[in-house]
Amino acid sequence: MQLGIIADPVEKSFRMARDKGLSFVEFCINVGMDCHKFFQQVEELKGYMERYQVAVGSVGRWGSNKLDEHGEIIEEELQNNYLLIDAASQLGCTVMNTGVNYVEGLSYFENISRAIAFLEKLLDYGKKRGVRIAVYNCRWNNYICSPEQWKLVHGHLKDLGIKYDSSHCIYDGGDYLQEMKDWGKRFYHVHIKGTLSIGGERFDDPPAGLDDTNWGAFFSVLYAIGYNDRLSIEPHSPVWRKQLGEKGVDFSIQYIRPFLMK
Repeated sequence: MQLGIIADPVEKSFRMARDKGLSFVEFCINVGMDCHKFFQQVEELKGYMERYQVAVGSVGRWGSNKLDEHGEIIEEELQNNYLLIDAASQLGCTVMNTGVNYVEGLSYFENISRAIAFLEKLLDYGKKRGVRIAVYNCRWNNYICSPEQWKLVHGHLKDLGIKYDSSHCIYDGGDYLQEMKDWGKRFYHVHIKGTLSIGGERFDDPPAGLDDTNWGAFFSVLYAIGYNDRLSIEPHSPVWRKQLGEKGVDFSIQYIRPFLMK
């Protein structure tokens, strides 16, 4: 397994990753961000990859509507996802992460059917460009996030992967080790993010090792199911992205590294 970090698509991110001994950076071009602008950076980013010997581990788009109020695919957003697949392909990145919004007013069956139709288009487009598609398990404008939906959507789309982050399952009251055991064979990319609940409520997302997650068991399951892809540190808490930002990243790296068996 390789360790990397979510970062901005700028030179200092590659330099930071190299200086900290990380293998890759991940780019999240989320709702409100310009996919065309990101695509125009590809040649520049390739130069940084070469200069710092740091790969691009995944790209993704969180939070955007893929379907309109009638359940029809939003063409502009489909093209945005295609652009990210094209960018990933040119960067030598083999995973693009996305999600699908739930459309109120349509039945659950209709929503699942429309999600499959959208994801089929991405799978076909990505397959021709050497890019695998994964659905993130974050609940941000996405409902394909737990075994209930995976059984239907991933059960039908055999090449569709999962971008897994245990924190989303934990905060939703689920059993992340059970999800990993049952669905880990479909994981294409994994995020490393801590969780901390107090009094049954979410309190903060501190660095891994300063939180409630059983990281020993987490990695035991990954090894048991044969996961050998990328692990991306996600600095998420405002506390650990501001005054404690770099210290939190360094702590996560030092904490996680011993779990990575050579």
